[in-house]
Amino acid sequence: MSTLYKNAFALLLSVFILNNAFGQQAVHHTGNKTGLKSKKVQFWLTDPSDSTLFKQKASVEFGTVTNQSPTIKINSSQAYQSIDGFGYALTGGSAMLINKMSTGGRAKLLNELFTTNGSSIGVSYLRISVGSSDLDDHVFSYDDLPEGKTDPQLKKFSLAADETNLIPVLKQILAINPKIKILISPWSAPAWMKTNGETRGGHLKSEYYKTYAQYFIRYIKGMRTRGITIDALTIQNEPLNPKNNPSMVMEAPEQADFIANDLGPALAAAKLKTKIILYDHNADRPDYPISILDNKKAAKYVDGSAFHLYGGKIDALSTVHKAHPDKNLYFTEQWVGAPGKLKEELNFHIKEIIIGATRNWSRNVIEWNLASDQNLEPHTPGGCTECLGAITITGDNIIRNPAYYIIAHAAKFVRPGSKRIESNLPANLPNVAFINPDGKMVLIVYNDDKAPQAFNIMYGEKAISSSLNPGAVATYTWGL
Repeated sequence: MSTLYKNAFALLLSVFILNNAFGQQAVHHTGNKTGLKSKKVQFWLTDPSDSTLFKQKASVEFGTVTNQSPTIKINSSQAYQSIDGFGYALTGGSAMLINKMSTGGRAKLLNELFTTNGSSIGVSYLRISVGSSDLDDHVFSYDDLPEGKTDPQLKKFSLAADETNLIPVLKQILAINPKIKILISPWSAPAWMKTNGETRGGHLKSEYYKTYAQYFIRYIKGMRTRGITIDALTIQNEPLNPKNNPSMVMEAPEQADFIANDLGPALAAAKLKTKIILYDHNADRPDYPISILDNKKAAKYVDGSAFHLYGGKIDALSTVHKAHPDKNLYFTEQWVGAPGKLKEELNFHIKEIIIGATRNWSRNVIEWNLASDQNLEPHTPGGCTECLGAITITGDNIIRNPAYYIIAHAAKFVRPGSKRIESNLPANLPNVAFINPDGKMVLIVYNDDKAPQAFNIMYGEKAISSSLNPGAVATYTWGL
C-alpha cells in the first residue's frame, strides 16, 4: 500500500473511532446506529455547593441532543502542544512529613497520589528544589561553608542533606511511577558564590558562573547515581524576588550570559539531556524570557520558559509562544493560601491555570506545594507561613485541600503524551480538551456563571447534555 493510501486509511480510521466514542446525559439520545458497541462518557465532579469532592457520577451513552443550550464543540483534528503532566512541588518539608508516616500509611498515600487506580489522582509531574526552598525546615545548599571560605572546585559538594527525606521518598514514588517527570529549581546558589554572602537576595558573582554550572552538573549526576533522572531544570526560582529565604536575583542579561557561556556548554560537555527552562517567575514580565530567546547564543541551549501567576495575565504565555513558537512553555508554581476556601480557589486555579495555562501552550501545571502539617509547617525562617499544602499530614491522618482536587481533575485523565485539542468557549463555560495517546478524550469544564448552567458537548454528530452548578468543575472522558 502506498504511503498516501496508508495515511488516508489511518485518518479515516481515527475519525471513525472518535465519531463513535461519545456520550453523557442526553436530553434525547437515538441509540447507536453505527453497529459498534456503545461508548460512554465518564464524568467526575467537584461541586463546592453540595460538598461533592472529585466524585465519579453515573456515565451515560452518547446520543443526539435537541435543546438550545450552549454547545462546547470538540475538534480533534486541530491539535496543539503535547502535555508532560500535572502535579506538585515535592518540597523538602513535604518529603519530611511523608517520610515520618508509618510504612503502611505512606504506601497508601503514595499510591493514591501517583497511580490512576480507582479514585487515585495520577500525579505525573514533580518539581523539587536544588538545595532548600523556603518550605524546608532549615536553609541549606550542597556546599555550605563558614563565612569567608570558598570552594571553587566543589570539593565539599554533598547531597547528604537530601538523603534523609527527599531522596528516599522520590525513590518510593519512582517505584510506583518510573516515568514521572522531575523538574529541579534552585532558590539560591551557595552563599559564598553570591554578591552579598547571604542566603537571601544578592546576585551570583560572575567569577562563579562556571562553578555554579558544575554545581548543577554534580547535582544531576548525583541524583542519577541514586536512580533519579532529572528531566528539566529552571535556572532560578523567581529570579526577580529577593524576599524569600533562600532567594537570589538573576536579571535577564545575567541569565542569558550564564546559559550561553557556562550552563549550556557544561550540560552539553557532560552529555546530559536535562532540559534548560528559563525565567520561572510571574506572567507580568514576558519580556524577560523573550529577551533571552532573542539571544541566539543562549537560545540554542534552551527548551522553553516557565511561569507563575502571582502577577500578570495567563495569556502572557501566548505572547512568548508567538515570539518564539519553536520553544516550549511550562507552568511551574501557584500557591493556595490558608485556610484554602475551595470555591474561591477553584474559580482561580481551574479557570486561570488548569484551563488558562494549557490553552496558552503550557505543557504542564504544577501547584505549590504537595504537603504541609496542621500548623502550615515546615518552613524556613523568613519562608512562607501561609502556604497550604495540597494535603495536610498529621501523623498518618490526611486532609485533602483545594490543590488536591484542582490537580486531580487534570492529572488522573490527561496523561503524559496527550495533546491539547480545539474546543470553543461558550460564555461562562471556560474549558479545555485533550486527546490521550490511547485515543481517550478529555474535557475539563468550569461553570463561571452565578446560576446553574445546562450545556451540550459535541463531537461531529454525537452529543451529550450536562449541567453544572455555579463554581463547579467537571472532567468528562470518553473513547477507546
